[in-house]
Amino acid sequence: MKVILLEDVKSLGKKGEIVNVSDGYARNFVLPKKLGVEANAQNQNTLKQQKKREEKEAQEKLEQAKELAAVLEQKQIIVAMKKGEGDRVFGSISAKEIAEAAKTQHGLELDKKKIQMEEPIRSFGTHEVPIRLHTQVTGRLYVVVKEK
Repeated sequence: MKVILLEDVKSLGKKGEIVNVSDGYARNFVLPKKLGVEANAQNQNTLKQQKKREEKEAQEKLEQAKELAAVLEQKQIIVAMKKGEGDRVFGSISAKEIAEAAKTQHGLELDKKKIQMEEPIRSFGTHEVPIRLHTQVTGRLYVVVKEK
């Protein structure tokens, strides 16, 4: 019996795949647990429409990420910090502080987990901070650290 999987099944396949299973396995395990549906013409058509919709949504998210990356590259975030020893910042600037500054200064909602900093900023000047907006898009945000 051919079955369209509604969820990932460890021994069978991934969600959305059409797999061939024995009749008993389908009737006693896959169908009752709602892990899949029978692969008839109507269900296959529904699957095709669902995949088209998911592709369209993914394309829209990619376009939005590209637009946001273009906006980010034109903006600067200014952070004022106290001066410590040897022309360095007293403390450090983390991803959380950058996300909060972006929200207050430009109204941009950035997830602090997507800000990719190897280590916090500890010096004055302009720093380029990469931000992972999408699996295929990485934007750059410029952070200017000034003395209070």
